[in-house]
Amino acid sequence: MEMTLTTSEEQVQKSKSAKLILLFAMVSMTMMFAGLTSAFVVSKSRADWLQNFQIPIAFYFSTVVIIGCSITFFLAKKAIEKDNRTVAATFLLGTLVLGVLFVILQFAGFGQIIESGYYMTGQGSSITTTFLYVIALMHLLHLAGGLISLLIIIYNHFKQKYNSTQTLGIELGAMYWHFLDLLWVLLFLFLYFFK
Repeated sequence: MEMTLTTSEEQVQKSKSAKLILLFAMVSMTMMFAGLTSAFVVSKSRADWLQNFQIPIAFYFSTVVIIGCSITFFLAKKAIEKDNRTVAATFLLGTLVLGVLFVILQFAGFGQIIESGYYMTGQGSSITTTFLYVIALMHLLHLAGGLISLLIIIYNHFKQKYNSTQTLGIELGAMYWHFLDLLWVLLFLFLYFFK
């Protein structure tokens, strides 16, 4: 005798599977950044480590902006759970704007590092700034994935694929964005206190 799942049970199973896959991806990203930060700590004992290096001001602003991304994505998810499509669209688009602003501020931070006379590689580089570039660029690479998924979520939202009973795409997007936001805040605090 075969057991068949109802549509509701299938949705729950699909949701659990998708969230588990995303969780595994986030754990692997966390491990990569743990490796980078461990190498950063070990490298601090080098003679050529910059003792007085200051984190660019743009990175402070970008940290505030990415926290704003989490807030707007959270509010978008809450709005779609209440079937308030207009409010959800506003917050999703707000998240996109803030996400792009975060990227712009990160590159402004790189510009501030260069203005200080430090480069990622070559004669004007130092191990300190190279680590900073690598950590920030790796985060930006993961954020690019977040922006692409956000664009897909926005597209699906305007195609009316989400409502109070169909929120999986927005839930997964929110999980990933909250992860990216928390990751950057932790990286920023790490760089601030362990520079």
